Amino acid sequence: MYNELTDQEKRVILEKGTEKPFSGKYNDHYESGIYTCRRCGAALYRSSSKFKSGCGWPSYDDSIKGAVKESLDADGMRTEITCANCGGHLGHVFRGEGFTEKNTRHCVNSISMDFVPESRIERAVFASGCFWGVQHHLHKIDGVLATKVGYTGGETDNPTYKQVCSGDTGHAEAVMVEFDRDKTDYETIAKIYFETHDPTQVDRQGPDIGEQYRSEIFYFSQQQKQTAEKLIKRLEEKGLDVATELSKANEFWDAEDYHQHYYKKNGKTPYCHIYQKKFD
Repeated sequence: MYNELTDQEKRVILEKGTEKPFSGKYNDHYESGIYTCRRCGAALYRSSSKFKSGCGWPSYDDSIKGAVKESLDADGMRTEITCANCGGHLGHVFRGEGFTEKNTRHCVNSISMDFVPESRIERAVFASGCFWGVQHHLHKIDGVLATKVGYTGGETDNPTYKQVCSGDTGHAEAVMVEFDRDKTDYETIAKIYFETHDPTQVDRQGPDIGEQYRSEIFYFSQQQKQTAEKLIKRLEEKGLDVATELSKANEFWDAEDYHQHYYKKNGKTPYCHIYQKKFD
């Protein structure tokens, strides 16, 4: 579902227009948080990537991984950037200007974005088998801003996929979720987590076998832990022998780029994560 746009927003986002320089509300905006797509709500840029370029439009030297698509303009002169989720026009990207170490400037129309302040953002980490399927389901929840797959719960620093698959790192394949507390809550996301895998299986999920495929919730607060405990109790009252472990969140290591949003990139659907309603 897309947000309703004003005529001015349509001119920029759908018709690839440009707002006047120095007129956008985010040009001189440097609050901590995440900038999202005005049309679909997908996370685009972190405030830590924003810098003052003096060009008259918000500037960023990097986007959230997989959030922005680049394509050459019809005239072959500039590179357009659009929201990878909905295709909405954002602006253009320029390289080689020397503004930052990344030598990149995403020049974005303010009108193409919304902003979620850090005070509204909460993070959660879940593991339940192959992280491709976990991310596929959790990323679709309304109010979820961004997700990324990675490794956590073990001893090895900055592990590779090959190392984790060896079973020697102690890490689980996991997904970090960032969500807007004004639009959803931890319990809603945790319910979907339990409803998209079999929490009774130990060190496996479907055909994937190994400690890295275990069911485990890594909580950031006592409130998250208590919510998870409450949901587990409800499942146990239904007769399920829940094996899901609860551990305090620790270092989360990002997985390789080719793992991020794997099913979206490949146009496939999860083979071992199928939604099954478990809560009334």
